[in-house]
Amino acid sequence: MAGQGSGGNVVAAIASFIIPGLGQLVQGRALRGLLMFVLTGVLWVITFGFGGWIGHIWACYDAAVWKGPKA
Repeated sequence: MAGQGSGGNVVAAIASFIIPGLGQLVQGRALRGLLMFVLTGVLWVITFGFGGWIGHIWACYDAAVWKGPKA
């Protein structure tokens, strides 16, 4: 991934919108992806399906603004 705003980040953001954490997994951030997936699942359950969208948007945003590994 080249950095924030790159085509890879756009693909990762779309993937995270569909399945939270998938975009982070595509970016090579497996632990962060698992965290997004689990937290979004918890939000879906405790809010009876309404708050889960917050997790989807959060995961999408996180994937879109990631700047890559620190050099």
